[in-house]
Amino acid sequence: MTKATHPAGPRVLVVQHEADAGPGLVGERLRLAGLDPRVHHPWRGEALPESLDGWAGLLVLGGAPNCEDDTAAPWLPRVRALVREAVEARIPLLGICLGGQIMAHALGGRVTLRSRGPEVGVVPLRRLPGADDDPLLGTVPDGTPAAQWHWDEVERLPPGAVPLLTGDDCPYQAFRVGPCAWGVQFHPEVLSAAVADWASVDGPRVRAAGGDPACAVASVREAEPALRAVWGGMAEAWGALIREGVAVREGVPVRAPAGRG
Repeated sequence: MTKATHPAGPRVLVVQHEADAGPGLVGERLRLAGLDPRVHHPWRGEALPESLDGWAGLLVLGGAPNCEDDTAAPWLPRVRALVREAVEARIPLLGICLGGQIMAHALGGRVTLRSRGPEVGVVPLRRLPGADDDPLLGTVPDGTPAAQWHWDEVERLPPGAVPLLTGDDCPYQAFRVGPCAWGVQFHPEVLSAAVADWASVDGPRVRAAGGDPACAVASVREAEPALRAVWGGMAEAWGALIREGVAVREGVPVRAPAGRG
């Protein structure tokens, strides 16, 4: 008896910058939403697409390089071009940590090294007025926890960007450009296992800068149920927006993935 197969859903281009920074929870929820996230690993020499023709969404993940360091990460010019194309073509875009910084820089903002050292572990986020009617972050509760691990941050948003979420130690935790492009400084995709991996590699640097990597890991572990609920829900909402965008472009009804309501 032949096992039944189902055609893959709309493709989402996922740019992963290094081995320990994959799509995690966001990728999991996109697959559950009936989408087909295709992870590209340019640091391994895999070529990125020349354009977003045939792609339903663009997810740019985090990583250690500075968003302007084309020597350390020679694929960054191509990523910046894809980001600009997504915004121009209104293809849903989500940039996470480095991905959000690339987005800000590519669209005319400014990214800088934090003078006060890295922000690591769980921090509460506050809603800004722009979040009230935002289709992706409009239902995120005020004070919701978010996992952080970053040395750089957005210092100035791109022209026309709408700030959505902020924090006590980092002003631009989430922003939107146009109707369907979001950048976030935090890590909605990670849970405690991933943060523990980062601490094992980056811990000495964090300690030298006055941080506590063990405390950071413990805070993510404690907040994991809330992180999974809130940011898994955000990923599902982004997946729904991608499917709606496909339906609009193709002029067909949006259909729920098989087995889901």
